[in-house]
Amino acid sequence: MGLFTRFSDIINANLNSLLDKAEQPEKMIRLIIQEMEETLVEVRATAAKNIAEQKSQDRNIASVQASIEHWQSKAELALTKTREDLAKSALTQKHKYQNELKQLENESEQLAEFLAQVQDDASRLQTKLSEARRRQEAYTLRQESAQVRLKIREKSALYNIEEAMSKFERYQQKIDNIEAQVEAYDLVQTNSADESLNSQFDELEKNDAIEKEIAQIRQKLAAA
Repeated sequence: MGLFTRFSDIINANLNSLLDKAEQPEKMIRLIIQEMEETLVEVRATAAKNIAEQKSQDRNIASVQASIEHWQSKAELALTKTREDLAKSALTQKHKYQNELKQLENESEQLAEFLAQVQDDASRLQTKLSEARRRQEAYTLRQESAQVRLKIREKSALYNIEEAMSKFERYQQKIDNIEAQVEAYDLVQTNSADESLNSQFDELEKNDAIEKEIAQIRQKLAAA
C-alpha cells in the first residue's frame, strides 16, 4: 500500500513534516520518490492518451466542417437550378452536421481543459518530485559527511592512542636508564667499599707477619 491515496495527497503533502516524523527519514524519502515517480508515469500516460484523443477530435471537427461546406455548396447549386426541394434537403444535412459540430466543439473544449489540468498536475508533481530528490541528496550528503567525520575521529583517536603509547614507552625507557645508572653507581660503590675493607685486612695481616718476624729476631739475639 502506498503512502498516498490520491494525487492531491502527494501534491499537498508536507515533506518536511513527513520526514520529521519518520523513524527512518532516508527510507521514507526513497518510498516517497518511488510513489511520486510511479504517479508521474501514470499522469504522463493520461496526458498522452488525451493528446491522442484531442488530435482525433480535431480530425472529426475538420471532417464535419468539410461536410457543412459540402452541403452548403449543394444547396446553392440546387437553387441555381431552381430545385428548391433539393436545396432544402441539402440545408437539412448541413444543419445536422452543424449540430454535430457544436457537440464535437464542446467535447473538444472539455478535453482541452482536462488536458491542461493533467499537464498542470504533471508539472506540479514534477516540482514536488524535484523537491523530494533534493531532500534525498541532502540526506546523502549528510550521511557521507557524517561518515567522513567519523573516519577522521577514528583516525584521530587511533593516533592519540598510539601517541600516548609511544610517549609511555619513551618515559619507560628514561626510567629504565635512570634505574640502570643508579644500579651501576651502587655496584661501583659496593665494590669500592669491599676493596677498601679487604685492603685493610691485608694490611693487618702484613703487619702481623712482620711483628712475628721481629719477635723471632729478638729471641735469636737474646740467646746469643
